[in-house]
Amino acid sequence: MDHAHFPSWPDVAPRLIAVAAGREAADTVIRGGVWINVHSREALPDHSIAIAEGRIAFVGPDASHCIGPDTEIIEADGRYMIPGLCDAHMHIESGMLTPAEFARAVIPHGTTSMFTDPHEIANVLGLEGVRMMHDEALLQPVNIFTQMPSCAPSAPGLETTGFEITPEDVAEAMTWPGIIGLGEMMNFPGVSNADPKMLAEIAATQRAGKTVGGHYASPDLGPAFAAYVAGGPADDHEGTCEADAIARVRQGMRSMMRLGSAWYDVASQITAVTEKGLDPRNFILCTDDCHSGTLVNDGHMNRVVRHAIACGCDPLIALQMATINTATHFGLEREIGSIAPGRRADIILSSDLTELPIELVMARGRVVAENGEIRVDCPHFDWPDAARNTVHLGHLLTGKDFEIPAPQGANRVRANVIGVVENQAPTKALKAELPVIGGLVEAEGETCQIALVERHRATGGVTNAFVSGFGYQGKMAMASTVAHDSHHMIVVGTCREQMALAANRLAEVGGGVTIFRDDEELALVELPIAGLMSDSPATQVAAKAQKMVEAMQACGCRLNNAYMQHSLLALVVIPELRISDLGLVDVRTFEKIDLLEPLA
Repeated sequence: MDHAHFPSWPDVAPRLIAVAAGREAADTVIRGGVWINVHSREALPDHSIAIAEGRIAFVGPDASHCIGPDTEIIEADGRYMIPGLCDAHMHIESGMLTPAEFARAVIPHGTTSMFTDPHEIANVLGLEGVRMMHDEALLQPVNIFTQMPSCAPSAPGLETTGFEITPEDVAEAMTWPGIIGLGEMMNFPGVSNADPKMLAEIAATQRAGKTVGGHYASPDLGPAFAAYVAGGPADDHEGTCEADAIARVRQGMRSMMRLGSAWYDVASQITAVTEKGLDPRNFILCTDDCHSGTLVNDGHMNRVVRHAIACGCDPLIALQMATINTATHFGLEREIGSIAPGRRADIILSSDLTELPIELVMARGRVVAENGEIRVDCPHFDWPDAARNTVHLGHLLTGKDFEIPAPQGANRVRANVIGVVENQAPTKALKAELPVIGGLVEAEGETCQIALVERHRATGGVTNAFVSGFGYQGKMAMASTVAHDSHHMIVVGTCREQMALAANRLAEVGGGVTIFRDDEELALVELPIAGLMSDSPATQVAAKAQKMVEAMQACGCRLNNAYMQHSLLALVVIPELRISDLGLVDVRTFEKIDLLEPLA
């Protein structure tokens, strides 16, 4: 039964009461396990769980009074009975998968609830794209709650998106059945400066009684941060150090600590709990962004919980941060996040509380995965042609589109350069002295070219700049239509002709990621839906993504998960320097800056 039509607690309360009292038989009983009680933070051996109508009716040492001739018995055999894991903040599109295929990938890892912000597709297809994601999410056998995107564009005036989200859009979405709140409020200067549009979106969410997601990507914890919190965002996942985590919980926010494919922000913040001894109930674990390779090979929220434990966190506290803390934050404590009467029967069986092998997964009272194999169908939405034809370049690109003219008479110039930082979202604002050859500025050494190619309105626009840190060598280029958050096309390369080849190739296939070297395509990941997602299985997408990683390495890149760094180079809300269709943006001041400066 899908999310939209899952019966409410009041609908089934008479049956739950009857089963708990022993007057009726349970549908299923899980017998003889260790009850991980996240309400009391206890591990209670020799307990059983009785389930009816997809919900938990009874938990106790003996559930024999709930068993009838048709009751299915699952023997826990002394294993831990753990609430299904919740991902508090994530973007399905980052997995390069549709909601159905993302669900299929993560269910075997024990994730039974996700709080997703589809702001990637909102930038490409607007409110209609959000509705498509929402509708497919509701079809799934696990709980996928949708946050209405708040910031498209993420920084008004500094980028042009395919569509803009308005306060009216937000108010409409708050009436949809699967909407749980407002997605991350990335325009933190807008909130701190009381921008009427941002405050209208927050107000529409609060009036609907739903949760406002935060995104405060600044190290400034002074009045600007206080002003942001006063504006209404209730959580934040952009913290990178212990001081960030402490500041957020002291101000009444939930500190969301993320471990994604490229974000390693748990170890640096969880010391607020493990060393400083802060109350852990306001700390939450999430992934934010996980690509398909991570999901297939390493896991999802189970990976995050294992990591938190490895960082010194008590396993029961780590599990609270991935279950009940999340449910409470979103007002769903009576629905999900724990093993207790009335809650959805989302349960994991695991033989080890530290390594957390996911041996059986139950969602809404039925077994959905066992020993890494999915046991249910994940239905697909019928994605229309409008969602599959979204790359519009205006003309066939050539090497000339990527030329950077030098000031007349100059033989060397100083350029502002985007500096990539391994495993982190922020970049560095660097400067490099570059040569001029034939009137054109040429990249050299660690510096290569970056371009943002407009792809929503076929303007033919190309913004050129420089980036450092990838380590590319030879004549190569990498292009991607995943370009947070405006999702134009980012092309990085050492050769203008290869950059043109890569960009044209993505227009040909309707979006994705490609790498060219010496006129040969080394890797291609087709993402035909909005240029962001594939409706192919995660294993197939992951295999192509792995070839992409190998191709990046073959071209000289040595960074961990550098694709995530590539795809974020246009994210004009995270310091220090980014590229947009309007130019080079200094995110420390939220102003456009010149690419070239005169040499002193």
